[in-house]
Amino acid sequence: MAQKNWLIDWVLTRLRGYPRPALEGMRLSPNRTSSENGLIVQFFTWDSKHPGMSWWQHFEAEVPRLAELGVTQVWLPPPNKAMTKMGQGYDAYDLWDLGEFDQKGTVATRWGTKEELSHAVGVARAHGIDVLIDAVLNHKIGADRTETFDVVPVDPQNRLRDLAPRREIEGWTAFDFPGRNGCHSAFKWSQEHFTGLDWDHKKRLKGVYRIVGGPHKGWSKFVDNELGNYDYLLGVDIDHRHPDVRQDLFTWGEWVLKTTGGAGFRLDAIKHIDRYFLLDFLKHVRKATGRDDLFAVAEYWSANVKLIKPYIYAFQGLVSFFDVPLHDNFYQASRAGPRYDLRTVLNNTLLKFRPGDAITFVDNHEQIGQSLESWVGVNFKLQAYAVILLRGEGHPCVFYGDLYPNEECYDPHVAGGLQLLIEARKKYAYGDRIDYPHSRNCIGFVRAGDAQHGGCAVLISNADPHQGAQGAAHKVRMNVGMDIGSTSFTSLFGAGSVDVSAEGWGTFTCPPGQVQVWVKSGSP
Repeated sequence: MAQKNWLIDWVLTRLRGYPRPALEGMRLSPNRTSSENGLIVQFFTWDSKHPGMSWWQHFEAEVPRLAELGVTQVWLPPPNKAMTKMGQGYDAYDLWDLGEFDQKGTVATRWGTKEELSHAVGVARAHGIDVLIDAVLNHKIGADRTETFDVVPVDPQNRLRDLAPRREIEGWTAFDFPGRNGCHSAFKWSQEHFTGLDWDHKKRLKGVYRIVGGPHKGWSKFVDNELGNYDYLLGVDIDHRHPDVRQDLFTWGEWVLKTTGGAGFRLDAIKHIDRYFLLDFLKHVRKATGRDDLFAVAEYWSANVKLIKPYIYAFQGLVSFFDVPLHDNFYQASRAGPRYDLRTVLNNTLLKFRPGDAITFVDNHEQIGQSLESWVGVNFKLQAYAVILLRGEGHPCVFYGDLYPNEECYDPHVAGGLQLLIEARKKYAYGDRIDYPHSRNCIGFVRAGDAQHGGCAVLISNADPHQGAQGAAHKVRMNVGMDIGSTSFTSLFGAGSVDVSAEGWGTFTCPPGQVQVWVKSGSP
């Protein structure tokens, strides 16, 4: 299929107006008629490994607790066979092997077997939780043999700049999948299905090499323009314009959902993937599975919201996006401490620009020891979670590493507070919101509640309790509802109660550097 001109398509879409916000048309919970808040949990860290069972079995064992917390979707790690026995799956070897075939020295993946995955997903669905499949569609790693072909070395810092004339190299580009032996898919990959790679095995030289000759068309034009052209990321880069590649990946997308029981996708590294392929992929899977409300969230890693906007136009409401700019604001706030003006925390974020396209998060598996590291400090972790869980805009995603004990990033104070905030989201964070931007170091808001749920009053502080006047508790007068009558509100974090007048006014307090959530006394 002929590629469209990206610029012309973007301009025409702008003239037509933005598509409907993605979240409005997506399934956020198996129970479509539920009035409860939806919530995603990313159920893994980079080095996740359970000492006594497979990761899929661990997930299955935790399903009842997740359901009780109000979780409606779980994002699991890539289920495909990796290039090594303990690979996380982002080192994608064979998408069609979910832990079923003896390949790369193992039948099970790092996470478990295909049967364990399918059973766990079934248990999750029975408890009202959808599972999202992490789709690694940009590259392949761990080929079965080498091939000889022509390339042009390019500048790693500017992939549009050739460094040397065309020459022959030996590259790991042949994927035969002998352990699978054609089961599920007979397609075998060779150098003609890739655009580039980073290793010349013949000369033992690392670089960035654009494959040339034969049917090769060079880098895709419809990728991010970072480093001149960001088609190449790592491993051997897939050419998503090749018709056989497209057919195999389209079929895999349909198959993996039907096989596992998954309900949608997390799309990895989309700034490196041809945009029109991804759009066609989603359209195909929606049609083939009959899921017009298919959930999809894309990882476009940039703190610049302006760079995300064209993707919102291009994907026509079929994809939501992780709000990386908001995560970056949280990161900067944790580094700056009381110097950060909390009234600006939503500035230049997807949540402020298009909340109906925003998947909000505080941290994820990329944030510890990885190339994208920007870990939000524990001094601001609960404040950030209060923003995404209780304000009522966007669709929040909670990180396993912040909720469950682990060796990478666990903090018991954060985990305990986070569970309270998750429970507050389930029970109280409903209805209209009124913001109270009290000061640079304290902001608040009130959720009015609805017919089925009580509301809440929330205060967030980043003041330093050890520095002079900043050490005093914040006192903010907020209105929790004109028709509430004389009553009192109690803190979920053990800070006592506040009397509320018949007109709904009360003076709420928050210790410096903390979060307080207040609910009507006696609320369940």
